Amino acid sequence: MNKGYRALGIAATLLMPTVPTLADMIDTSGMAAWETCALCHSADGISPMGKFPKLAGQKQAYIKKQVLDFRLGQRSNDGGQMQTITAEVELASLNDIADYFASLPPSQGATWEPNDAQQAQDYALGKQLFEKGREGLPACASCHADKRHVAPWINAQHRDYLKKQLKDFKQRERKNDAGQQMQNIANALQENEVDAVVFYLSTTPLMRD
Repeated sequence: MNKGYRALGIAATLLMPTVPTLADMIDTSGMAAWETCALCHSADGISPMGKFPKLAGQKQAYIKKQVLDFRLGQRSNDGGQMQTITAEVELASLNDIADYFASLPPSQGATWEPNDAQQAQDYALGKQLFEKGREGLPACASCHADKRHVAPWINAQHRDYLKKQLKDFKQRERKNDAGQQMQNIANALQENEVDAVVFYLSTTPLMRD
């Protein structure tokens, strides 16, 4: 089942530049709302492509907020696919979508080589930034490791996706963060720190407790 959704997701991605709406790409009649999302994000919530974030185990409140932000134009993505797709989502189905993906077992993260000097260096610096921060930069964990906070879980996420979001925040392409917190953090991060923190996050399991 998952392989089928992943294949459909890849096919849908290839068609997106020339086909304007999801309905034109594939017949979604009779599908549950989460199944439409699974075309790109996968039925197990662990998408195979870095362009699409992993949603397995993500906070319900965060998923719902992002859907609404895309729908209301407060967040956009390259090509506008999410704006189009969220416009087709029934608001009554939003809780079902969020509950479905939040209930899935989360990713354990990408593998890495501790004996690789560069990877070990990035892991150590990323861990430091995530857990403790540095002068002028708060620890990522102060928001992203707190289950009571609206900020998303970001461990075990695709490295490319995390890096793209930091770039978008820095360039003000993404502005749906509370009080411009992420925009300020993205501006404060040095390039080597971005590489380190996204490497660390992508290789560590998502812990929800």
